[in-house]
Amino acid sequence: MKKKNLAALLMAGAMCFSLLAGCSNNGGEASTAPSDAGTQESAPAGNDNQGGTDVVTIKVGGIGPITGDNAQYGTATQWGAEIAVEEINALGGPVRLEFKYEDDTGVSDTAVSAYNALKDWAKDAPLVIYGTTTTAPCVAVAAETFADRYFQLTPSASSPDVVAGKDNVFQMCFTDPYLGTAGAEYLNSKGLGTKYGVIYNNGDAYSTGIADAFIARAGELGMELVATQTYPDDKTTDYTVQLNACKDAGADVVFLPIYYTPASLILAQAKQMSYAPLFIGGDGMDGMLDMEGFNKSLAEGLLLMTPFSAGAEDERTQSFVKKYQEAHGILPNQFAADGYDCMYAIYEACCQLDGIAGMDSAALCDALSAKFGGGEFSVDGLTGKGMTWKDTGEIDKSPLIFKVENGAYVDAQ
Repeated sequence: MKKKNLAALLMAGAMCFSLLAGCSNNGGEASTAPSDAGTQESAPAGNDNQGGTDVVTIKVGGIGPITGDNAQYGTATQWGAEIAVEEINALGGPVRLEFKYEDDTGVSDTAVSAYNALKDWAKDAPLVIYGTTTTAPCVAVAAETFADRYFQLTPSASSPDVVAGKDNVFQMCFTDPYLGTAGAEYLNSKGLGTKYGVIYNNGDAYSTGIADAFIARAGELGMELVATQTYPDDKTTDYTVQLNACKDAGADVVFLPIYYTPASLILAQAKQMSYAPLFIGGDGMDGMLDMEGFNKSLAEGLLLMTPFSAGAEDERTQSFVKKYQEAHGILPNQFAADGYDCMYAIYEACCQLDGIAGMDSAALCDALSAKFGGGEFSVDGLTGKGMTWKDTGEIDKSPLIFKVENGAYVDAQ
């Protein structure tokens, strides 16, 4: 992906109805998100909108973990999507979304079963697949949607394997290689550190993909990589061996391409052993500051690459944050924001399709795939302005870099 002006993404632009000016038939305010249910359907569409034109109902079937070890990520993508669906349906436009979310527990076989359940739910209605949240289940489901011809947009499954060889599968998140490359380039350009360590989960495609790209780009840039440490899965609770290896090697910067649960333990254990390098992580660490019981002082100085900040001051972000907090009592993270953006991208694309009223799922798949992959379709969202997609399914947007100061994110561009 080409780098854009990263700071510009903090100005996320217009209110949601300005994004959708060509689709909406009214200017009223959108309603707040629905409840906390693990799997929830939005109200089905009516027969006509306020302008008298027939409403086209698109069923959107979501898949992600809302139980199990990765439940916090799937729940965020569900809740973010629900807020967007409520707003979209309140617009009274020609397209209405009906949303149902299935729990895959973060397991590939369960994800395929959830996908089959959504096909049964949709029956003869046009169906779009939203998800899955994590990479391995998404790779499994993407193989099914490609064969069956359902359009698929994932908020957060970031491996290139998700979209490779599939013309119908697209990503809202950064790819793993891009994020790893961007991390190395940022550290090098800012002159941060002289010796670098990496700690990553070698049993996780997300973590490994970012780490491999970081290591490769650091080598190309002549950065001195003194420690490369792994652990087998996110159930690991003791990271002192990995931390001691980095400390003994003199690493003054440690890259953590991991999720926020293990990251929180690493920060705590580093503090206990009086090891204080500069830590930097990717979008999977977003949400750590809001973990129940987490001591935010442990993250002081942490750098984070993410497409979204709940502290951004533009009106659209603050509206989303307010609705999310009112519904769920916590701040949204980038998983929630990517989920929100997915729904608007699906809606906006559907509004631009000619003859959508007569399309079945396969025809809709082909039309949406051509729209997203054509290079001209653009969406302004919470996680990027002017977002476009390559015909490979990868999104073109750039990360923001934040630093944790006094328990909050501040711009570190």
